Amino acid sequence: MATFNSHSLLHSLHICFYHLPSSSSMSAMESINPIHCFSSALLLPVVIILVFSSPVMATSIGVNYGQIADNLPPPEKVVPLVKSMGATRVKLYDADPHVLKAFSNTGVEFIISLGNEHLADMKDPAKAQAWVKTNVQAYLPATKITCIAVGNEVLTFNDTSLSGNLLPAMENVYVALVNCNLDKQVSVTTAHSVAILETSYPPSAGAFRRDLVNCVTQVLDFHCKTGSPFLINAYPYFAYKADPKQVPLDFVLFQPNQGIVDPVTSLHYDNMLYAQIDAVHSALASIGYKNVCVQISETGWPSKGDADELGATPDNARKYNCNLIKLVSQKKGTPLKPNNNLNIYVFALFNENLKPGPTSERNYGLFKPDGTPSYPLGFPGINVGVSTNSSSGSSPAAGSGSSTPTTWSPQDGSSSSGYMSITSDSGRVQFCLKTLILQLHIVGLISMLFSQL
Repeated sequence: MATFNSHSLLHSLHICFYHLPSSSSMSAMESINPIHCFSSALLLPVVIILVFSSPVMATSIGVNYGQIADNLPPPEKVVPLVKSMGATRVKLYDADPHVLKAFSNTGVEFIISLGNEHLADMKDPAKAQAWVKTNVQAYLPATKITCIAVGNEVLTFNDTSLSGNLLPAMENVYVALVNCNLDKQVSVTTAHSVAILETSYPPSAGAFRRDLVNCVTQVLDFHCKTGSPFLINAYPYFAYKADPKQVPLDFVLFQPNQGIVDPVTSLHYDNMLYAQIDAVHSALASIGYKNVCVQISETGWPSKGDADELGATPDNARKYNCNLIKLVSQKKGTPLKPNNNLNIYVFALFNENLKPGPTSERNYGLFKPDGTPSYPLGFPGINVGVSTNSSSGSSPAAGSGSSTPTTWSPQDGSSSSGYMSITSDSGRVQFCLKTLILQLHIVGLISMLFSQL
């Protein structure tokens, strides 16, 4: 196990975090009481029931479904792939009707998105109402839409006209949900880049950029009034890529390592993602919002990159995503919030061949467009092409499928137009695998039982 200087690493964390690339009446909202987002530990009998009756629901697993590509399978054939992974939550970058219809009656929860280009329109309450009726109400309850992400990383574009439209758009979309009696089942939020932090080392000193505090505070007031989560896109990959000499690879890949100790809290961190998450928690607490629910809407690792994109390899991508899933399934939380359930979305479901930017941007997918894994995932049922029988919605049996990848036909011959381009500081997707979760819970239960004998 390699050793390293923890102070140098803390400094590198700050450098990498900070320099990542980067109205209608509120009367309906004001009647809502603030919601305290605490996650409590599950009792052992409840865990046993979850493990043996519904392993998929035992952890909170999500995956980002991006569609900037011309060779992806139609949504009907993505359904069995998602189910074979055991994913229970999907995040879209638009409100693609093909996808929402395909996933009806599957039980998969959806975050749908309203792109930055639509924020100005949403300042008109009538347009917000029409959007909600067309893109949300029309698919409920068959498709389980639970959240709307209004805009993506708006505050770090440093565009005052864009950021000025964010809160009014969120408010109007929420009021539209209230008018449709959907506000109890569908929440409204927005996703932020971790670059909204000005200070992130040590995690206890996390603080928002001073020029963004006012905007962030207004958004946080909205979250408290409506009970919606605060979404962050976090990528340890970019920290490693920016300074590989100071940031140990094992630290960002959740591998065994010395880690760092926060000198203020004395909390030990053995991976960068948890340090990033707790820096966000600290930043929230510093301005009076310590109980807001934080979710990681994007994180992942590329399996391929350009010559200067150190670390972008299939093996590193496999380690990052598999170790991440293992940690999430243990439901331990971060050092600062050990009892909080980690809600993380891996980026991304597929490699997307039309994404702009460096090679890594097109290679975050867990799967290739033909439905085969981008690298060995090591789980039954997903090392072969997805079943062509999309009507059943069931996952292919392990070992029963052909080794020949399924041939896909691009949906309508084009990619989805609503999926925004993701810059290099954006997050990617989270997913879940039934077999792994079941095994991890069984092992965890056995360990717990023996420890109490």
